[in-house]
Amino acid sequence: MFSIEHEFDATVVTLVDEGKPYLQEDVIVSTFEDCVTVEQYDPRTDSVNKITLSMTQMRDLAAAISLPEGVYTRKGD
Repeated sequence: MFSIEHEFDATVVTLVDEGKPYLQEDVIVSTFEDCVTVEQYDPRTDSVNKITLSMTQMRDLAAAISLPEGVYTRKGD
């Protein structure tokens, strides 16, 4: 299950793990004008882990999901 919310400065997608145990914590993906952040709560450390991807990194990730193993470069956007 997932939800999409449009906020003032970001689009926020929340991914909820609905599988059988062991379930992972929700993943929150926030898309801003110049970057994308991915956050997930870690109960072991009682903290939120956050990574920030540039828009170029995000486009590379989206392209990589459907490609076979290898090293690639993307042509200009």
